[in-house]
Amino acid sequence: MADEVPELSWRSIYTYAWDLAERGLEESFDEFRGLGLNTVTVAGSYHAGKFLRPNSASPVYFPEDGTIYFRHDQSRYGRIKPLPNSMTTSHDILAEMCGRSELAVNVWLVLLHNTALGSRHPEDTVQNAFGDRYIYNLCPSSPHARKYARGLAADVTANYGIAGISMESPGYAPFLHGFHHEFNLVQSNRWLENLLGLCFCQHCRAGAAAEGIDAGRLQSQVRNSISSYLSSEIDYPPDMAESFWLADVATDGELAAFMAWRCSVVASLVSEIRSLVPDSAAVAVIPSVARPTANAWYEGSDLPALRKAAGTLEICLYEPSSQRAIADLADVRRRLGGPEGLRCIVRPSAPDLNSAAEVKVVVDAIARAGAEGVSFYNWGFLRRHNLRFVAEALRKCAA
Repeated sequence: MADEVPELSWRSIYTYAWDLAERGLEESFDEFRGLGLNTVTVAGSYHAGKFLRPNSASPVYFPEDGTIYFRHDQSRYGRIKPLPNSMTTSHDILAEMCGRSELAVNVWLVLLHNTALGSRHPEDTVQNAFGDRYIYNLCPSSPHARKYARGLAADVTANYGIAGISMESPGYAPFLHGFHHEFNLVQSNRWLENLLGLCFCQHCRAGAAAEGIDAGRLQSQVRNSISSYLSSEIDYPPDMAESFWLADVATDGELAAFMAWRCSVVASLVSEIRSLVPDSAAVAVIPSVARPTANAWYEGSDLPALRKAAGTLEICLYEPSSQRAIADLADVRRRLGGPEGLRCIVRPSAPDLNSAAEVKVVVDAIARAGAEGVSFYNWGFLRRHNLRFVAEALRKCAA
């Protein structure tokens, strides 16, 4: 019948260990099941933040920066080792979650966006054309950063009975993402941001050179372009800056080759991780939170390549209307050549889909597109009425 909606085999909610510990697993899991969910995705490694939790008696929360929320095996890591969250010394909440049978447990790993580790290991972070280090982003071409990311994924999947992992930040973070009190008095634009975000660390220069790219010449060119702009009195309007950036990539063969090489760096890291994770655990990649998802290529996220490397691509449909979210879904499906191995994440609240009708339209579209499933972000941030949007949206596509 026309109104029938296909079942979504994956129905998950993102959450944090501190919210689960505060509410208790019994009550939390009961609520998740009542919403029509069959999986809970909990942060296993995460960064700093200042979070507003509408349903908590202590609504403002500051997590410990760059820590992990499971008990790790130190022998799996090299120079860069995880920072255990203080919660894990007395409470292994991930083990407790895995000991229950009501819901599958998926672990969300923030890989290379880690200011705490970048501060300790600046030599393994992204380095711009001027030599400045971005300590919020471990560089995916650094052998030590790659060993850390591989260890994190292999560690949690080997030592806990989880259904799988969802990996975020496997690549190069944008310039304007990830640090405390980012501030400047220069009008921002995509051309400037993207040039400032390019990495020319020793590992990137060497890797690009091995592919026949003159990274030294490109670094000098990027540095001169930025310097000329900053010393001028010109501000590029947003639409013009977008065109300037796209024209640079299209007409500068060296820059285009460098951007393509970055994609190969990230895809190879994801492939290495997949080879170390047990076959029983699914591996999904969150390619970017850039809007729309197609912009993920700048971060080194080639969507078809990442799906092939991991098995599953989990895209963020973070858009302020159902029309825009569905358009993004359609574009990603087109790029992948179909819905196989595709999952979606939506925010059933402001600033995105802030009505039950909007959430339902998007979830229905995800199911009709043939995607594997949907996840909702994020339990601790959502007010009670927003959680009702989830239950209403899943009513027709939950078994």
